[in-house]
Amino acid sequence: MVQTRIPLLERDQVTPEIADVYDSLLKARGVVPNMFKTLAHTPALALATAGYLKALLGDGALPGWYKELIATRMSVLNGSEYAISAHSLSARQKGASEEQLAAVRVELDLKHSVRFAAEVRVGEGLAISIEFRQLRSPWCGCERSPVVESLWMPGGVALAEDYDLCLCGIRLSASPA
Repeated sequence: MVQTRIPLLERDQVTPEIADVYDSLLKARGVVPNMFKTLAHTPALALATAGYLKALLGDGALPGWYKELIATRMSVLNGSEYAISAHSLSARQKGASEEQLAAVRVELDLKHSVRFAAEVRVGEGLAISIEFRQLRSPWCGCERSPVVESLWMPGGVALAEDYDLCLCGIRLSASPA
């Protein structure tokens, strides 16, 4: 069992609403991430976070598997083996290929939005206009939603990883199960 700063709550220890979140996570990911097992101590936060992450990582203007690739890349840059494992698993489940996963683990030919999202996080949110134009170019400037989703990814991933490290007190090298 993992030793954490805040006890991990199992399904039989949570409210019915949170048990529903656990069930949804198990169905979608095959695992309940440790972050939710600590957030369960504050049900309103757990429910809000589940909704936020579902919108952030689910299909939208960008497909969910692509967002998980961005999250995997962010996890590589943050050095979080636990998050790399979790986001890689989710990316595979949503349709990403092994070749795509390998590309985000090393800096090969990453698409503009993956590279841009990583640079936004590493560069403390500063992005120059040419990088922004490169990000927009695959969509010819017709649709802004992919740009918005790409820009939200670094913050959302960093929030979850910072939570895991700070409140859970873990930076695991094992699988998220």
